[in-house]
Amino acid sequence: MSSTPHIYWQPAQFWQAEGERLLCTLCPFRCALSDGQVGLCRVRRRQGDHLETATFASSVHHWQTIERKPLYHFRPGRHTLTLAAPGCTFRCDYCQNSRISQYGRDDSVEWTALPVDSAQVVAEARAKDAMIALSYSEPTLAAELTLALAYEARETGVEIVWKSNGFVTPEALALIAPALAAVNIDLKAVDDDAHRRLTGAPVAPLLANLHAFRARGIWLEISTPLITGFNTDTASLVALAEQVYAIGAEVPWHLLRFHPDYHRLHADPTTPELLARAVAIAKDVGLRYVYVERALGARGRCTYCPQCGYEVITRDIWALRQNALHDGACPACGEIVPGKW
Repeated sequence: MSSTPHIYWQPAQFWQAEGERLLCTLCPFRCALSDGQVGLCRVRRRQGDHLETATFASSVHHWQTIERKPLYHFRPGRHTLTLAAPGCTFRCDYCQNSRISQYGRDDSVEWTALPVDSAQVVAEARAKDAMIALSYSEPTLAAELTLALAYEARETGVEIVWKSNGFVTPEALALIAPALAAVNIDLKAVDDDAHRRLTGAPVAPLLANLHAFRARGIWLEISTPLITGFNTDTASLVALAEQVYAIGAEVPWHLLRFHPDYHRLHADPTTPELLARAVAIAKDVGLRYVYVERALGARGRCTYCPQCGYEVITRDIWALRQNALHDGACPACGEIVPGKW
């Protein structure tokens, strides 16, 4: 795909020469590009002797609470200024954000992004004591924008969070990690064949990065859309829960209700009964903090002390109602609840 005048191409990082081609080192697909060629993501291209990115731009610019990401154990109730640069490394056929994420793959998706002034965005967030979030599309593809925002925010206290698929190379993650305070990563399947059918990508890099994000001190939460007929059988649910448990029993796991969208219009919405069964399986595996935002009512989204059962954080939909923690501890029994409060 060739550029059009309204796309704001900028010099990219994360590449190296490989013979006559330039190798993009941002995601595990590692596209080797000839001059003028665009990568599989459709938002990175080779131009002469360097790579360019189209992701110093955003199709959204609005305010949300951190609970919307969802991040439940990170700065409860704080607001985020949310950006979304078009593009994704995955091609999930149910994507509810396809009008942004599938730019370049779906001819019906138009370029809607406007250039981002990183200094201005940081100033806006600082003025409202807020964070900056990259969400909706795939923030790994906006790695350069993330680093530019982090540079502007380095002495302001403004934190940056991602809602991501986690599909990034180890060398890119090493450079990006210092810019990030928290991430919520989607884990859709553990089986590689199933993951490839849904996303078009292997699962191994994602599984490795779930550990890598956490090892680098970034607050990690995990989300799984429970897609009817795909990952809702007992074996799949147990495998998913065991994968999260392998990272940490205290890692918050968000079970997301699927609803038919994009190219997966034939599947049924996830039922509350199925979501409740998935929660029970996760608890049996040993996970301490398992959340369902709406379908199971208030109890599904509130945080309870794993020691005594006291309701330490009460949430409305996408909002904090009350945080009863005292310095991160349960006021009833003193149990520490992991998070950044």
